[in-house]
Amino acid sequence: MTNRIRLQSVNLHYASVGFRERSLKSMLLSLASLTREREKIVDIHALKNLSLNIGPGERVGLIGHNGAGKSTFLKMVAGLYPISSGKRAVEGTIRSLFDLSLGFEPDATGRENILYRGLLLGLSPKFMRSIEDEVVAFTDIGEFIDYPIKTYSAGMQVRLAFAISTAVGGDILLLDEVIGAGDANFIGKARKRILELVEQAEILLLASHDFVTLQSICERGIVFHHGEIIFDGNIFDAIASYNKANGIATE
Repeated sequence: MTNRIRLQSVNLHYASVGFRERSLKSMLLSLASLTREREKIVDIHALKNLSLNIGPGERVGLIGHNGAGKSTFLKMVAGLYPISSGKRAVEGTIRSLFDLSLGFEPDATGRENILYRGLLLGLSPKFMRSIEDEVVAFTDIGEFIDYPIKTYSAGMQVRLAFAISTAVGGDILLLDEVIGAGDANFIGKARKRILELVEQAEILLLASHDFVTLQSICERGIVFHHGEIIFDGNIFDAIASYNKANGIATE
């Protein structure tokens, strides 16, 4: 099977109440007051009429300001966000690396959460048991692996989630700048593992504000602006287009 991403006139909407709220409790409180605020609830047009094809061997950098639609685009490609209209066809096994806290059970131990998160990623219990020692060694959190997740620092949670999520690669790799916690040694290990996954993947989509990294890894660049694609081409030209659109002077 040829690995490929095909999008034709894709649009994605979601309700502003769902976009604003960051917790289930706050969302339920908002929904309880909908009768008073119904006139304020509108759909957000997050992705607008996107059409593109990405084929085997492509390394694509996603560029744009915060809120431009890069992360939403990645989650749509991953199938986490259903499209409102158009056609989305993705051929190949997807491995996504974002929302690292997703799937953790706070009262369960780190070791137990290795199994839980693996199941969430679609991996079998047998497979997760076979890689458990490798995951534990990569996290390097010592005896805390047998403590409940709720006792972990943010950095320890990132270590564990990253180790689990990157334990196996995929045909299509989706990355959204996730490495921001941990000491220098762990960040170095994480970058090395990401590069290994990039080499193994047939297709890479990388959303980043780090233009140096984008230029070193990607050949193609897609620039987003308020949910629209305003440029699609060579990565160097894409960065120049972004800078021009945002009034950023370049040498």
